[in-house]
Amino acid sequence: MSNIKLNALFKTVCIASDHAGYNLKESIKDHLIDKNISIYDLGPHTSVSVDYPDFAKRVANRVKSKKSDIGILVCGSGTGMAMCANKIKKVRAAVCYNEKSTKLSRQHNNANILTLGARLTKKKLCLKLVDIFLRTRFDGGRHLRRVKKI
Repeated sequence: MSNIKLNALFKTVCIASDHAGYNLKESIKDHLIDKNISIYDLGPHTSVSVDYPDFAKRVANRVKSKKSDIGILVCGSGTGMAMCANKIKKVRAAVCYNEKSTKLSRQHNNANILTLGARLTKKKLCLKLVDIFLRTRFDGGRHLRRVKKI
């Protein structure tokens, strides 16, 4: 799986976390840089306590304005980041926790932000979920009609 070109669908990825997700965010960055994917790190740049809504909004606004094709957010559970990011129009943030939920978030919901829970999902699995998210295409068809209603 590591030889697959992930950047075929998305050229730019922005990423952010809170303090609980900081170490996983750094691992995800390294993982993507190793695959020659352009990363925009929107913070934080240390593991000092921060408020996750500030960072979720940074990523969501960058995706909304199309400065990045896709976003990744990491907090303790992934839920807080998703709730906040989904307040921004045209953002579809999905909390993903296994391979199936990740694939379906892209195939059926055209999710444009992946949120992960650093306290709930092991690092190795998270890196795999990032790869799946970045290489899975939106199916369109009947799903497009539904996504337009969001």
